[in-house]
Amino acid sequence: MDPAHSRLAFVARHTMFTKVHGQFNEFEGNGHLDPDNAAGSRAHVTIQVSSVDTGNAQRDEALRRDFFAAAQFPQITFTSTAVRKIESTHYRVNGDLTIKGTTKPVTVEFEYTGSAKDPKGATRVGFMGSVTVNRKDWGMTWNAVLETGGLLVSNNVTLELDIAVIKLAPDG
Repeated sequence: MDPAHSRLAFVARHTMFTKVHGQFNEFEGNGHLDPDNAAGSRAHVTIQVSSVDTGNAQRDEALRRDFFAAAQFPQITFTSTAVRKIESTHYRVNGDLTIKGTTKPVTVEFEYTGSAKDPKGATRVGFMGSVTVNRKDWGMTWNAVLETGGLLVSNNVTLELDIAVIKLAPDG
């Protein structure tokens, strides 16, 4: 995985009518993609919770403390359990997402966006994916009821993944 050219982001509703966008700035990942046999593919990603970034330092600190309990659970991980090629550019990746010490299965739909050799001769491959999860499934339950009856923060959060990978040489 090429973190400098990848983005692991999220979107959640705030006050039920606006969206807050954020991302994680520190992560690493590796895996194996077999284009001829998707079932032989695998992926693993580790995210540093302390790198959460919504563009607002006060909100980021509240996320680290009240939602992610970053001091106790400094990392989020995803490990694939199955990969299926649905169409020529569409993959379905099942895996285990661990947040705050709780592991739950998720299914991410990915689109293969292309591949090319970079100026140094390395093959780069791109994928875009997303999945909507309920944050409460991972124990992120903090919220407040609005005067109008809605919730301050939506329970559903959409994870948006723009992934760039670099094909390693057979010996690397």
